[in-house]
Amino acid sequence: MNTKYTYIAIILSLFLLQSCSQMNEKVLVIGHRGAMGHETENTLASIQKALDLGVDMIEIDVFKVKSGELVVFHDSNVERLTDGVGSIEEYTWQELQKLNLVGNHKIPLLTDVLQTIDAKVGLNIELKGAHTARGVNAIIKEVIDNKSWTLDNFLISSFNWNELAIMRQINNDIAIALLTGKDPQLAIPIALELNAVAINPDAGSLTAEDVKAIKAKDLKIYTYTVNELQEIQKMKDLGVDGIFTNYPERVY
Repeated sequence: MNTKYTYIAIILSLFLLQSCSQMNEKVLVIGHRGAMGHETENTLASIQKALDLGVDMIEIDVFKVKSGELVVFHDSNVERLTDGVGSIEEYTWQELQKLNLVGNHKIPLLTDVLQTIDAKVGLNIELKGAHTARGVNAIIKEVIDNKSWTLDNFLISSFNWNELAIMRQINNDIAIALLTGKDPQLAIPIALELNAVAINPDAGSLTAEDVKAIKAKDLKIYTYTVNELQEIQKMKDLGVDGIFTNYPERVY
């Protein structure tokens, strides 16, 4: 082969390899509480909007209420988003159905959200309340056994690392991510102990040194909550694996 053409072939090969590498490094787009920049957070409308926007994964929060059901809601108290008052964990499911969310929505059950998503995208379930791990695990097992869901569809996260430890005790295989605020490197030893797949740090305090240290342990980084284009690009430049956002369409 002519030396000139050999050189061109090498350049083309390198370009293709670089392109494939960039494709493999696509940042996971994670709809935060559905697509809460567009619809009331953690509602079925917000979940559906995230699906419509083509997210890779949806993040929701769960509490166990007084009557035992697992509901999808973020705050420990209901005042900010509903016409009720008090701790959500002190409500029964029947009582919660009487509350109205902003936008005239209702608080959904975890099972309602699973039915809406129907395994079309991944689901990150944040264990927001206490005593949620066992119930979440039971529901996940049920939908894997009886629906189209697989274990790979799920990621379990929490700031309550003790609850994550319970999840790991009862499920050796499910993917776990540790939520952290400042200094995410402190989460690395616990992440390794729990055989976690990721650390989910606050974007506001994430540094290049954090990214290097976390990735050195083969852990992924899904950072929250990134909404502005400049910050989204900054997170991409840092090399995070996924971005939680209220506006999924801005990440593409």
